[in-house]
Amino acid sequence: MLDRYGRNINYLRISLTDRCNLRCVYCMPEEGIHQIPRTEILDTDEIVRVCRAASELGISKIKLTGGEPLVRKICIPLVKELKALPGISEVTLTTNGILLAEQLPELMKAGLDAVNISLDTLAAETFERITRRSALPQVLQGLEKALSYPSLKVKVNCVPTFQPEADLIQIAGLARENLLHVRFIEMMPIGLGKEFTARGEEQIKAVLERAYGSMTPTGERLGNGPCHYYTLENFQGRIGFISALSHKFCDSCNRVRLTSTGFLKGCLQFENGADLKALIRGGCSDETLKAAIEKVIYEKPAGHNFQEKKKGNEESHIMAQIGG
Repeated sequence: MLDRYGRNINYLRISLTDRCNLRCVYCMPEEGIHQIPRTEILDTDEIVRVCRAASELGISKIKLTGGEPLVRKICIPLVKELKALPGISEVTLTTNGILLAEQLPELMKAGLDAVNISLDTLAAETFERITRRSALPQVLQGLEKALSYPSLKVKVNCVPTFQPEADLIQIAGLARENLLHVRFIEMMPIGLGKEFTARGEEQIKAVLERAYGSMTPTGERLGNGPCHYYTLENFQGRIGFISALSHKFCDSCNRVRLTSTGFLKGCLQFENGADLKALIRGGCSDETLKAAIEKVIYEKPAGHNFQEKKKGNEESHIMAQIGG
C-alpha cells in the first residue's frame, strides 16, 4: 500500500487504552487525565475488523500500545486473534513492564513476536521522579522475564529527559550484558513533551562513546520502524536512536496509528485522519472501511513540521491519548 509519496505503509500502531499505571512527566499529568469511557473505545471485534481490512490493503505488522496496553484485559486474546489474520506477519507490544512478568507466559502462547519495554533509568530515585511511581522492581522483573524467552525479541526504549549522564550509560549497558537492543528516543514536542528540551542523538552518542568506546553504524533493520543502530565492542545487543527532530526520517515513515477511540491518523503531529469507529458502529461495509483506511494512507502527510513551527491542524491530545 503506497501513499502519494511512494512510501510503502505496512505498519499499524494500535493504542488499546489511554489508561496507564504510571504518570511519566512527559506523557501524563500527575493527577492523570479524564479517562475515555470504555464504551467509547474499540472492543476486540472492532479492532480485529480494522486489522483484517488493513491487512487486505498491505498492512503486515501491528504494534499494540497504550497508555499501558497490559492494563486492558483484551490484550492477550487480541494478540492471538491478530496473529491468526492472513497477511499479518508480526504482532508486537510496547509496555512499561509493570504487568509484563505475570502476563508474558500467556502472551507468548498467543504468539507475541517482540516486546519493547519503556525504561528511562535504572536508578530508583530517578525512576520515581520521571514516572511518579515506585515500580522499578516490577519493571526489572518484567525485563528479566522477557529475556527468559529466546524466541522473543526484546528492546528497551529510553527517553532522555533530566537523567544524569550516568543513568544513560547504565541503560545502554543493558545491551552489553544482555541480548537486547537499547533505543534512545528523542523527545517529541507533543503534549507534555513540549515542556522538555530534546537531548539530541549526537549529545547522547558522545556520552556513550566516552564510556564504551567508538560506536560503529550498522545498516541492520532490527524492527518495524525508523530506528538506526550502532555496534559497540563487547556488546551483545545494539544501541539505537529514534531521532525524529535531529535526524528527521519522515521520507521513510511506514506507519499509521489507530487511537483507542478508533481514529486512524496518518502522522503523529496532525489531527487529520478518519473516524473508523463511527463508520463501524454506523454499520459500514468492509469495502467502505477499507476505502477510509486507504484514503488516510494515501493522504499521509509528507512529514512533520515541528522545527518549522508552522500552524495548521496540529494534534491537541497528549501522547497517552494518541498512542505512544
